[in-house]
Amino acid sequence: MQKTYYDPADLKKFGKISEWNEALGAKFFDYYGKVFEAGALSEREKSLIALAVAHTIQCPYCIDAYTGDGLQRGITKEEMMEALHVAAAIRGGASLVHGVQMMNKVNKLDM
Repeated sequence: MQKTYYDPADLKKFGKISEWNEALGAKFFDYYGKVFEAGALSEREKSLIALAVAHTIQCPYCIDAYTGDGLQRGITKEEMMEALHVAAAIRGGASLVHGVQMMNKVNKLDM
């Protein structure tokens, strides 16, 4: 088995994060649970959004969790990959749009 910094087994320990501060942990998990309940968006849609965001923030635990969750909710591998490409396009675009700041600075200094 390949050794990595992130141990996939640690994902199962997520619920234990409350042990050192039960009040805040409970509030977080109450909030987290409410966020993923069906509302204007279905639980399936929220899972797909979470998977895309997980890739954007590069959280291996979240990628594992929401890949599995998505499969259980019937999200196809094609839908997952398309969501990943949307996330990548937004992340790339966000980097490029900051180039305007660089261009403004260069134009100001070139005066």
